[in-house]
Amino acid sequence: MQLIAYPPRSEWSELLKRPAASAQSLERAVEEVFTAVRENGDQAVCDFTRQFDGVSLESPVLPETEISRLAELVPGHLRDAIDLAYENIRQFHEAQKTPAVRVQTRPGVDCWQEKKPIDKVGIYIPGGTAPLFSTVLMLAIPAAIAGCREVVLCSPPDQAGNLHPAICYAARKCGVRTVCRAGGIQAIAAMTYGTREIPAVYKIFGPGNQYVTQAKQRAVREGVAIDMPAGPSEVLVAADDSANPAYIAADLLSQAEHGRDSQVLLLTDDAELPGAVRRELETMLRELPRREIASDAIDNSRMILLESSGEIAEMINQYAPEHLIICHRQEEFLLREIRNAGSVFLGNLTPESAGDYASGTNHTLPTNGYARQYSGINLDSFTKAITYQRLSDRGVREIGPAIITMAEAEGLSAHALAMKLRVADLHEIPNKKEKEDA
Repeated sequence: MQLIAYPPRSEWSELLKRPAASAQSLERAVEEVFTAVRENGDQAVCDFTRQFDGVSLESPVLPETEISRLAELVPGHLRDAIDLAYENIRQFHEAQKTPAVRVQTRPGVDCWQEKKPIDKVGIYIPGGTAPLFSTVLMLAIPAAIAGCREVVLCSPPDQAGNLHPAICYAARKCGVRTVCRAGGIQAIAAMTYGTREIPAVYKIFGPGNQYVTQAKQRAVREGVAIDMPAGPSEVLVAADDSANPAYIAADLLSQAEHGRDSQVLLLTDDAELPGAVRRELETMLRELPRREIASDAIDNSRMILLESSGEIAEMINQYAPEHLIICHRQEEFLLREIRNAGSVFLGNLTPESAGDYASGTNHTLPTNGYARQYSGINLDSFTKAITYQRLSDRGVREIGPAIITMAEAEGLSAHALAMKLRVADLHEIPNKKEKEDA
């Protein structure tokens, strides 16, 4: 893991670049798969599953009996852990419910906003070498709380054509009924267009590699919303000599082991810390089962020695990390200054893995610098807000003239007419009453 000492600001952008595959090669692959799935549906999904995953399937959908059978294979201690995480995640997302907003902007002009669930959502669960059953909880729990009517889960199958039992257990616990053995681009394409067996959805959620990210962005062109353009995982640790080097090394490796295209960064204003962390990394890597993957990710990563906590805050905001760990005496200052981060972990005793699994916060977060403009997944991600308004006769008198004036100034005569008719009728009503009384 390369150490860069006191880089000038002119070099920051280059230092903070993420590893990336060729956009053109990604786009070509995505377009090929999307076209095939649009034209050939389930057959294309199964063909690409055989090509990319080496598994032959008769159907991409996992029958409910098989979901239940696999779920029963989860050992008791893992069930207990999932149940604990489920409860914490549920509590945190339940607390995000908000009441309707009601305002009378003028006498007789009532406006309000209510949140409604997105009816059909798709959740993508990475599988392969690391089946992320925790992501089922992170996505299906808020979908259930929001009241989404249909949740479609897609995840790549193992060599036997099944999904990891813990994915099935989490899906069943969250009430997900449509579980599909499809991963990568073909899964996103299937949820975009819909096939005979895989329903089309209105919004797609979930992390993935660069191909999945590119596929989600392709889905947007077909009118399907996505949570965010999330890609390979990343963590930035901001630390000084108050931090534990072994903890830092483990935190860096926890993201590096996700994939070869992951990136981890250490920012510090303590000159001794990088050497101590590097020694811990070398020791831990030797024992890590996924050491080859983690080593490649570490090669994409940096330790950066800066002059001050002020520079650390500036670089964090420029990088906008998915995960940010702060183990620094200037924690209060850093929290005040930092504006761009997906999720923040404070102190020596708070590893990033707490948020990945069981603290209650959501681990589906913006990567690749998108924390500058995107939030992580929350309850609102599964809803949309509908606004309402009602005008009484007093309301028409209050704002009618302004509406007519503005519409005419924009040259939209029918807009003005729609209000003029109502204003005229309200003038007629009292006039008619006066004639009848006479």
